[in-house]
Amino acid sequence: MRNGMKNGIVGAAAAMFLVGTLAGVSGLVGAYPIYGGQAVRYLVASVILLVITRVLGLRFVRMTWRESLCLLGLTLLGLVFFNVAVVESTRASGPALVGTVLGTVPLALALAGGRPAPRLLVGAGVVVAGATLATGLGSGTQESLLWALGALVGEVSFSLLAIPLLPKLGPIRVSAYSTTLAVPMLAVVGLADAGTGMLRVPTLAEALGFAYLAVVVTVVAFFLWYTSLPKLGPGRAGLFAGLIPVAAIVTGAVLGVAMPTAYDLLGAGLVVAGILIGLSAERAGARAAVRPSEA
Repeated sequence: MRNGMKNGIVGAAAAMFLVGTLAGVSGLVGAYPIYGGQAVRYLVASVILLVITRVLGLRFVRMTWRESLCLLGLTLLGLVFFNVAVVESTRASGPALVGTVLGTVPLALALAGGRPAPRLLVGAGVVVAGATLATGLGSGTQESLLWALGALVGEVSFSLLAIPLLPKLGPIRVSAYSTTLAVPMLAVVGLADAGTGMLRVPTLAEALGFAYLAVVVTVVAFFLWYTSLPKLGPGRAGLFAGLIPVAAIVTGAVLGVAMPTAYDLLGAGLVVAGILIGLSAERAGARAAVRPSEA
């Protein structure tokens, strides 16, 4: 159990850090039609994941109507609508507002996980404060705020709707099925947004960027997250969502795109402190459970 918890912590941290590197890579694909690019990203990722399921001998699993609806909701809200909401919020007023709203994911997942321990709530609150500081206090229009709130719903759905599916399907099949379903949905959005211009031959830099997004940010990060989620639960796992802006800061510094400010570093420090506070709730609960049996 203890090893499972440690593996879950490492996996969740790695998954959210990899997702955070998306910001540094987005400049490589920024000139490509955005929804067509997302469809390409998920197409490549789905092919890789389906090949992996075949190699590992993971057969197709029949799902109940409830499970099918969960998978459809996970794809529609957690992948497609999330991407649309982030894009449209950014178009309306820039990335700061949506980044700030998404910084509340740890608190949202902590509350959605049931009755969280007070220390977990405190930790989630500190993570939110750190992520908000690292992202920058956003300001924007009412339209951008509504889209940002929609992105928050999508991000929470990405985790909560996967929980009923993971025991039966496992992380690889959940990732493979959801990314495969997302491709035609994003293609429809791309056609509505840019018509037949949604696709073109990518440049070398764009091809490398899409390869990174498909393999690292989608295949690897999805697998790590869905492997860790059942081990930690949504409350503790959600704490690591605060690492997304921290990873963006680190990636920007490594690539020489932007050096972190004092506020960035303070925000990163608060995120780490909040994660440690939130995780200590599990240890405190374990000690409280042991004491009665020792008496």
